[in-house]
Amino acid sequence: MKKAKLFMDTVVDIQVVASGKSADRAEAQIDRAFAAFRQVEQACSRFSPDSELMMACRQFGTPVPVSPFLFEPLKFALEVAKWTDGVFDPTVGGLMEEHGFNRHYLTGQTILSPSAESVTYRDVIVNERDRTVLLRKPLVIDLGAVAKGFAIDLAASELREFDGFVVNAGGDLFAGGVDESGSDWEIGIRHPYHKDQIVQSVTVSNEAVCTSGSYERKSAKVPGTHHLLHPKTRRSPNVWISCSIIAPFAMMADAMATAAFLLVENRGKTFIEQTGTKGILITPALQIVTVGGI
Repeated sequence: MKKAKLFMDTVVDIQVVASGKSADRAEAQIDRAFAAFRQVEQACSRFSPDSELMMACRQFGTPVPVSPFLFEPLKFALEVAKWTDGVFDPTVGGLMEEHGFNRHYLTGQTILSPSAESVTYRDVIVNERDRTVLLRKPLVIDLGAVAKGFAIDLAASELREFDGFVVNAGGDLFAGGVDESGSDWEIGIRHPYHKDQIVQSVTVSNEAVCTSGSYERKSAKVPGTHHLLHPKTRRSPNVWISCSIIAPFAMMADAMATAAFLLVENRGKTFIEQTGTKGILITPALQIVTVGGI
């Protein structure tokens, strides 16, 4: 069984191998999986003024209680920021707005939020005991590098009873169990220049595959800039055109793909090895570099 819906600016496809399950049962579980995307989008969207994230961003200097749907991906994003010494930084929301990445995919509404000139992940304090977020300065948090992966993981947890399933959100996915033939899932990595072609394929089971690429979203305001912005140089690196990560969880793969892209070359490859993940990195000249035993 397969169904698709639109969430988080992308088409989400869910496929299950439902042998021995009724069609009604399969459909109900798929709907529960889609509900996870709805909850995460409502919590983490930078493009909706009434999202939990943006309401929290309008309050600084005071702790704000938040739901797990915001707290967990934010906490993880801050951890990755520490691992990368701020090269991966969820406080780049204001910088992204300045570069024109501020339009809601459904309404077309644009936003421009007040943000201090100099902010880093260190300006965001999370309290695990009280599950609160405190901003030291006016800033805009962007969870685009973790929220989709988090939603994929929550959706996958609703589908564990099936022999196999795939939750695919615009090419970022988790593949559980086996396919209809009883084999591991074969997943294609999109060609950076030809969206309908595959440049590499991998075989996975109970793993996530997520990709960050400079071809995905270009700035209409700043020539030569894409949505992957280095928070320190305030520019888009172009050593790689695509970074794909294979990891046990989609939120991890999602974040690592962005981090590896921003760290560039040897630092990015070392980071993949240190985190125990696997990577497929592609240069603009289409040279493919594999890391982590692929």
